[in-house]
Amino acid sequence: YTNTKVKDIKINKENILLNLSQENKSINLKVENVLVAIGVIPNTKFLTSKNIYLDIDQKGFINVNNNYETNIKDVYAAGDVIGPPWLAHVAINEGIQAVNNIFETTNKAKQKVFPSCTYCQPQIASIGLTEIAAKEKGINYSVGKFPFLASGKAVAVDQTEGFVKLIADKKYGEVIGAHIIGHNATEMIAEVSMAINLEATVDEISQIIHAHPTFSEAIMEAASFIKGEAIHL
Repeated sequence: YTNTKVKDIKINKENILLNLSQENKSINLKVENVLVAIGVIPNTKFLTSKNIYLDIDQKGFINVNNNYETNIKDVYAAGDVIGPPWLAHVAINEGIQAVNNIFETTNKAKQKVFPSCTYCQPQIASIGLTEIAAKEKGINYSVGKFPFLASGKAVAVDQTEGFVKLIADKKYGEVIGAHIIGHNATEMIAEVSMAINLEATVDEISQIIHAHPTFSEAIMEAASFIKGEAIHL
């Protein structure tokens, strides 16, 4: 249920009763479990004590510059404490950059392009811009989509649910976004992450020989679709 608010929750021995509101319509739903996922609150109040004076934003996250240095010289911060996306792989990358900057200033901008992964079944992975974001930025873009139902490997291992979707800038063909739903999606997104960071185009991706049969072929096929050259659709 999208665009839906939870009005009431009642718990009994057998199940959980939810009363939902969706566009002025009331919905009653019985469920076994409820997961609340509304973000995190930083535990940083002690950082603004009389003796520290670290600069934090309105939500409590620590403000840092491009070198991950705080407003206090030689004090650095990285990871969840400086704000979203609250992803382990992003925090690791920031931590490495912060340590490097302690010994040698690089003046590199903080990484803004990173893969987001949801470890559900089927898996979900994405990176870069969505179509909505591309429209808001006024980018003239193309979309290539390839379903796993047309993938030989997916059919062979009975994992045909899902697809690969690429978004590319129409002028140069540069890949600016990708969304993968399906088996091994969180593994496959690494190829597109590299492509976006290296400013690769759909021409380059479609010309790279991908092993057959593999799930990763779907990335090549999605790129080929944008060029009007997809074979297996």
